[in-house]
Amino acid sequence: MREIVLATRNPGKLREMGQIAEPYGIRILALPDEVEMPEETGRSFLENARLKAVHGHKATRMPVLADDSGIEVDALLGAPGIYSARFSGPGATDVRNNELLLERLAHATTRTARYRAALVLVDGELEWSALGTWEGEILEGPRGRGGFGYDPLFYVPELGCSAAELSPEEKSRRSHRGKAMRMLCALLAERA
Repeated sequence: MREIVLATRNPGKLREMGQIAEPYGIRILALPDEVEMPEETGRSFLENARLKAVHGHKATRMPVLADDSGIEVDALLGAPGIYSARFSGPGATDVRNNELLLERLAHATTRTARYRAALVLVDGELEWSALGTWEGEILEGPRGRGGFGYDPLFYVPELGCSAAELSPEEKSRRSHRGKAMRMLCALLAERA
């Protein structure tokens, strides 16, 4: 089984991406505790994912996969976007980010949104990337106990529920990150 380090401190992402990669013969490993995460100074999800992957590869000398993802809300002109994880400022938490999003949308007439994910894998001189999106709407209050981040507010119209109400398997099949991860895993399987 091929081993790849995931450059994240988010246990939800580690679990989710590990489940997707396993059928492709890929084991996702946690980033060692002693490796610091770099500052996300990129101007896009792809730039930030690449920064983390390159940094992680230099620190571990192993193949490193990094993701940068977030939610774009049309009524907020695409915000919070690349600032999704730190939307509510220093010490941001999922709860505070969700509360701020609801506050900002209190008088919005449209609530369409999308999740975006960019994945970058760096292995020596080789680099691969994949992108995924997931269209939905922002609810007026949280629903469900699963997932993480904005999942309790992200409504999936064709299923009639929030992302937090989906099973992990169903979420992986439909999500932005799941789509990008399967593309990347398939690409790696072709080159194995």
